[in-house]
Amino acid sequence: MSQRGDPSSEGTIVYVIDDDDSIRAALAMLFRSVGQRVELFASAQEFLDFNRPDLPSCLVLDVRLKGQSGLALQEQIVAADGELPIIFMTAHGDIAMSVKAMKSGAFDFLAKPFRDQDMLDAIQSALSKDEIRRRSQGRTADIRRRYETLTPREQEVMKHVVSGLLNKQIAGELELSEITVKIHRGQAMRKMGARSLPDLVLSANALGLHPREE
Repeated sequence: MSQRGDPSSEGTIVYVIDDDDSIRAALAMLFRSVGQRVELFASAQEFLDFNRPDLPSCLVLDVRLKGQSGLALQEQIVAADGELPIIFMTAHGDIAMSVKAMKSGAFDFLAKPFRDQDMLDAIQSALSKDEIRRRSQGRTADIRRRYETLTPREQEVMKHVVSGLLNKQIAGELELSEITVKIHRGQAMRKMGARSLPDLVLSANALGLHPREE
């Protein structure tokens, strides 16, 4: 059976999947000793059935499990979202197994028995990676929301601006007056929260915009 932490806990979560009760208990004690919230699972299916909170997290996963293997679960996670950092652990690992796991995006691979500090270092690095990813995605989502408030003409002008064209050149491209272009440009800058042209370019890059391309 899996053991649940306090669902109201904030911060970060480490998920552990291992079919050995003693390993799960030892890892739970280790992680909780440093104040880390942990959720424990005896099988891949228990983990898949769990409603994960939207918090920075990582997965400590045994390669050899009863039922679905750790490598098979990794493939399923990658196919679903591919974002959860996975730290593999095994007492039976070999080079081919670790290479396959790493090629599929595993964050780390620790052979049992491992040093407690090595595991703590691994989860800290994995959680930091997930926190950075989430912040980046949050910024990109905010930029996209701002971009969607632009009118079609403002979006068009923005694409020309970030491509390096001057107002006069944009006016010629769009058959508008230079004053009109200046107004649209100012509105786009304001709505995007851009204080300078470099700010606007960074926003365009975050959105993957391709200036002047159809």
